[in-house]
Amino acid sequence: MNRIAPLALSCLFTLTACHKGKDTDQADLSRAAPAPARTTAVAAAARPATQTTLDQVEREGAPVTVTGLALQRYVFQPSPQPQLVVSLSQGEWDWSKEGALHVDMQNAMAWAVTLTVDVDGAADGQHLHATVPVPAGAPATLVVPLHATSPRAMGMQAGPPMPYVQAGKRILLATMVEGSIDLAHVKAVRLGTPAPTAPQTLLFGKLDTSKGDHDLRDAYTGIVDAWGQYTRGQWPGKVDSDESLRGGKRKPGQTVVAAPLARKGFDRYGGRTDLPPFKASGWFRTENRDGHWHLVTPEGHAFFSLGVNVVDDDGGRTYIEGREFMFKDLPRDNGRWAPFYGVDNKPAGEQAASAGIGYHRGRWFDYYSANLFLADGRHWRQAWRARTLERLEDWGFNSLGNWSDEALTQTHHLAYTRSINISGVFGNVSSGYDYWGRMPDPFDPRFAQAADAAVAQASKDVHDDPWLLGYFADNELAWAGQGPAGRWGLAQGSLRGEARSPAKQAFIAVLKKKYGTPAKLAAAWSIALDSWDALDATNFAAPVPDEAHPAIADDYSAWLRAYADQYFRTVAQAIHKHDPHHLFLGGRFAVHTPEAVAACAQYCDVLSFNAYADVPGHAFDTAAVAKMDKPALITEFHFGSDDRGPFGKGVVPVWTEQQRGEAYARYIEAAAADPSIVGVHWFQYVDQPVTGRLLDGENAHIGLVAITDRPFVNFIDAVRKANRKTGY
Repeated sequence: MNRIAPLALSCLFTLTACHKGKDTDQADLSRAAPAPARTTAVAAAARPATQTTLDQVEREGAPVTVTGLALQRYVFQPSPQPQLVVSLSQGEWDWSKEGALHVDMQNAMAWAVTLTVDVDGAADGQHLHATVPVPAGAPATLVVPLHATSPRAMGMQAGPPMPYVQAGKRILLATMVEGSIDLAHVKAVRLGTPAPTAPQTLLFGKLDTSKGDHDLRDAYTGIVDAWGQYTRGQWPGKVDSDESLRGGKRKPGQTVVAAPLARKGFDRYGGRTDLPPFKASGWFRTENRDGHWHLVTPEGHAFFSLGVNVVDDDGGRTYIEGREFMFKDLPRDNGRWAPFYGVDNKPAGEQAASAGIGYHRGRWFDYYSANLFLADGRHWRQAWRARTLERLEDWGFNSLGNWSDEALTQTHHLAYTRSINISGVFGNVSSGYDYWGRMPDPFDPRFAQAADAAVAQASKDVHDDPWLLGYFADNELAWAGQGPAGRWGLAQGSLRGEARSPAKQAFIAVLKKKYGTPAKLAAAWSIALDSWDALDATNFAAPVPDEAHPAIADDYSAWLRAYADQYFRTVAQAIHKHDPHHLFLGGRFAVHTPEAVAACAQYCDVLSFNAYADVPGHAFDTAAVAKMDKPALITEFHFGSDDRGPFGKGVVPVWTEQQRGEAYARYIEAAAADPSIVGVHWFQYVDQPVTGRLLDGENAHIGLVAITDRPFVNFIDAVRKANRKTGY
């Protein structure tokens, strides 16, 4: 360990909107004069620098000491950014050989307090920044790596919970550090709380630095046990032996699947027979009756699709290559365990979802499948399928969502969906938010060929199956960019493309037809445009719409509609060609524009939204959808917490497992009450791996079951009750 202050070093402590020292004797500096109050502490030359404390102020005649650590109390008063600044009276620190900053501290409140840590360099704008939730409780050592890092660099999207215990000490590691700095010239360390609304009391003690990155590695060492669970936590249902893993499971080899039986009041597809019937067509279809949309079963009964995504047995795959130190008791990669290992060396794709993800290739292990094997023996897959179908029906689900095991559909217990994944060699366009990649260019003739091939493949062997609900086209395409002007991202991206881009040429053709001459377009958009050829330039600077030039927004809007029309029309034609019976369920919107949704409503049978929010109406404009004369299917939603192992809380976080159930019930009730919504599909069946899934490192507790295949009992009880309450 290396101390910040050498012998006879003078340190300057600046406190802004922060009360320190005795409760009665010290001034409240947030009410002091405008200039920040300053105190100076000088380390005595005769005293060895074994400890540098922020302050040696005594309380009631004795040093403030908590379990052997000399800590000083600071009260961060309500203000925009109260903070404590630690700096040298003269000169700078040289931390060029140091790896992390250490601060002994304690949260004196009864609740968690958010602490910000900034390490400032001498050069303007250079600093490292970390935000750390500090729980109430015993003292801990705050550790801040002196370089940018994040859980993504460790192969996962959310890092392990803090603090953790290392060699008897509580360690509070900042797993996310942003910025950059020349460590040879460190000017100050700032500790603060962001805009507290009430006084927040924290205790601080000695400041140190340490060499290397061992602190960071220690935080991730041994965090996964033999069954894929987080090692440092405890929760109801956590497995601690192979025997407990087998508890409540079928005996090995017991794989009989019962024939589907219609429940009283329902047809065999799950449609309600207690309601006035519709015309039976032999296929799932939609109908609006008295202002309320319905899915209709092949037998002619109202059906509200309650589904689950990713009902599959391969959800436990996580990369282990290069980070073996994270995993305890990994089985050998041969013999009976060999089927649960694999290798993926695909190059990283052009998608923001994978940006910054480390350990993103090489050898992986599938904990979920391995646990199923441990529980059910060599016939584990058949046993899992039987058990899973029985569970879903018992829990009130009647549909299989996207990316589910196709073998499950062969039993015909549940309605199911198919995904049309359009891939191949064709043009693409950036909307500015390419989370899953750039937008396909539907004006490229090769796109129509690829769409036809994808539909032919997706509909193969199922186009005559009445249990098929319908088809989705792609998933979460980048119809919009980011920020206030994100709506126009695809239009601007079309014009930024190369001259050979079919989308760009199609947009230019539209502008030529409307304006006739470059001068008229230049005047309408208030840009310089000497000739039509100027639009062909790669990275053409497409203007941002503004109120002074409404033609820009009008032209962009028309283009966005034309773009979406071309995409959805092309896919719809392919579906009608290869399968005239089943529904086109839309494009699973995540980001979207009014133009894209309107085009989908014209060419699709159902609008589909991945609608992550507390209720559907906060994820998309349900009132606008109601005016489009098409039903809506919610194809993804979930609520996650971090009290059952995985570190992430998903897209819509809550604090506890109980709150997950409450949030689910609230969401389902709101969806069922909306006359345009015909179903909701939960994402996903199994919790994501602690150390992140292969695709992008997602590692959230969002499942119905754990990676050990154990249902989350209290949550499932709430799910079952909410599903049954819908009447389906």
